[in-house]
Amino acid sequence: MPMVKRVHEDGLVFQAIKLMRKKGIGGIPVIEKGSSKAVGNISLRDVQFLLTAPEIYHDYRSITAKNFLTAVRSYLEKNHENCPLVTGMITCKRDHTMKELIQLLDSEKIHWIYVVDNDGNLEGVITLRDIISKLVHEPRGYFGDFFDGVLPLPQNSRV
Repeated sequence: MPMVKRVHEDGLVFQAIKLMRKKGIGGIPVIEKGSSKAVGNISLRDVQFLLTAPEIYHDYRSITAKNFLTAVRSYLEKNHENCPLVTGMITCKRDHTMKELIQLLDSEKIHWIYVVDNDGNLEGVITLRDIISKLVHEPRGYFGDFFDGVLPLPQNSRV
């Protein structure tokens, strides 16, 4: 499985956003310090909280990924909003079937899911785009370079 771009929990959220922009990706996993355990996800959609939540905005250049996730969860809970940041990181295992992945993505209203091992260590990412490309043939370059930031599924994948 290809290496997933990631940020450690003590890394700056500002750097995570810059990395997402540079790599053309919509989200990045947050990894526990000193391990490979996935503890959360920051998406481009979450950037809105840097602008709309004053308690987060005042530290936007120095807030760590872990503190950002904590602050956003607190903000959402206080405002009674439900989203994956509140309920926790949505993950799957290598042995999930294509049908299970599609149902999970649909039920959670998300566009990608991180693959973890039995200990919660990050192994990869599967996007909705990956699944669609397995179901529908698209000639190489059909979408130009629009999806170049999407990680391909490994050839020996069960999904």
